[in-house]
Amino acid sequence: MSDDIALSEIQEFIAGFWYHYDQGHFDELAVRIADEMEYLSRSDSGACPFEDLLAAELHGGAETLAWLTQHRNENPYPLRHHATNIFRTGTEDAVTNVRFYLYVNQVTNNVPFDVSSGVVDVGIRRGDKGLVFTSMSVVLDAEDSIPFAEHSAKSSAAAGT
Repeated sequence: MSDDIALSEIQEFIAGFWYHYDQGHFDELAVRIADEMEYLSRSDSGACPFEDLLAAELHGGAETLAWLTQHRNENPYPLRHHATNIFRTGTEDAVTNVRFYLYVNQVTNNVPFDVSSGVVDVGIRRGDKGLVFTSMSVVLDAEDSIPFAEHSAKSSAAAGT
């Protein structure tokens, strides 16, 4: 069997993962996380006012699942994670690398509202029972939006130092 993973498989896998995360189906998450999982979560600045609630650098499937379980249990329900603009960024051996936007909402006073957004990079490979994540890096947006030209200038200046 080929290790190539079709984009449709990737999209279904990612959507299923976030659905099961939101619903607290932790046994379903466990089969989607590889033993070698590397997990990183932080804000774009690394210093937002709630950094302690989202920051994690984890090594191994068991450690990642434990943190995801605790993190989910500490957050509200309903909470919805939406993965959009999913695309491949490359392959390395049997791992397909993928990037996508993450948008999160919850409901307060009977009205859905935005909680967060960000960029996620993942590694996915075929496991014994289906696809599994080998890595996930979640960088959530926390900085105020600015004109893109200003962002570009700041990025160029930072890269030059």
